Amino acid sequence: MDLLRFITCGSVDDGKSTLIGRLLYDSKSILADQLEAIERASKTRDNGEVDLALLTDGLRSEREQGITIDVAYRYFQTPKRKFIIVDAPGHIQYTRNMVTGASNCQLAIVLIDARHGVVEQTRRHSLIASLLGIPQIVVAVNKMDLVGYSQDVFSDICIQYAELAKKLNVSAVTYIPISALNGDNVVDESKNMPWYDGPTLLHYLETIVISDDVNPAQGRFPVQYVIRPQTAELPDYRGYAGKVTSGTFRVGDAITVLPSGETSVIDGIELAGQSLQEAGASQSVILHLADDVDISRGDLIVRTDNQPVTSQTIEAMLCWMDTKPLSVGSKYVLQVGTARTRCSVRQIAYQLNVDTYDHTEDVDSLKLNDLANVVLRTAQPISFDPYQQNRATGGAILIDETSNVTVGALMLVGEAG
Repeated sequence: MDLLRFITCGSVDDGKSTLIGRLLYDSKSILADQLEAIERASKTRDNGEVDLALLTDGLRSEREQGITIDVAYRYFQTPKRKFIIVDAPGHIQYTRNMVTGASNCQLAIVLIDARHGVVEQTRRHSLIASLLGIPQIVVAVNKMDLVGYSQDVFSDICIQYAELAKKLNVSAVTYIPISALNGDNVVDESKNMPWYDGPTLLHYLETIVISDDVNPAQGRFPVQYVIRPQTAELPDYRGYAGKVTSGTFRVGDAITVLPSGETSVIDGIELAGQSLQEAGASQSVILHLADDVDISRGDLIVRTDNQPVTSQTIEAMLCWMDTKPLSVGSKYVLQVGTARTRCSVRQIAYQLNVDTYDHTEDVDSLKLNDLANVVLRTAQPISFDPYQQNRATGGAILIDETSNVTVGALMLVGEAG
């Protein structure tokens, strides 16, 4: 049984938390004690109905304000597939939380209130989903019950979003009319919209094919730890521990260590004390090489026949996540995988306007939640793949040197000219 990670995003009060609650409730994925707890909490509300949003809005401040603030993760499964749901906050103030939540998702559900259509946060979250390389987008037009289940309203919103998708070069978009509160087209088909002949949301999630577009030859192994016991039983033991982030490695493969450029051959692969002939993506293993090569934490072992970019001048898309503004010339720590190095912001090439997707040039600073194209200069060479080719090695973060706080999320584009 495979696993699908998806995120729900959209504007405030579009019904993201309620939708997730409805998915869990109607698919019978709520434990008895959880249901009892939200029933008790719901009794304090005026209408007395079970508030399904409480399944994900767990913080006290979220329940008091009736909005999602932090990213919430929920797990459930059906007979056909396992799911991890990421509930992203809709308020503009918490856009940075949406970026962190979406970074590992394979599908995005963009909720749109049928009464309001495409709004600013719809455009903002769709832009972020596009920048993060999420391959599938579902536009769930929610609260159809409040517009009389009108087909014309649904069609108009589909046309609005299709125009937006063209600007983002998003091709795989599916449109589903729903009412999360009443359960229309969420798990069960709706009798209120006979004009809609497509799948329910859950059926779509269960059957969508999620392709693994990582090139098997694009073997990437960030070194986390060098194992040298130097005991009487293992006097010559030298292993390199880490997680294969993409591609495959086999015994006998020619490899290159970056950024040094040293070469060798894989002499052995070890997993929990057992020898393997091959290791693939997501496996945490120990690699043994035929030669004694100078390797340390932060180095990247790759297959010699397929190497990433190695550079000290990097172009990247940035989401700024700190209340303190970023300015040209500021210095930070750049982390890509296990590699860390100091860097400076050489240039802000342009800032993205989330309303029009236009580029604003001649910008010298960024504030919280701004999206921009920047050029960084690093103290040491960094090896990476363009984010659109390999999300595992193309994502990075900026860290404040003094507070050690993550202040920026980066999608690396390539070597800057």
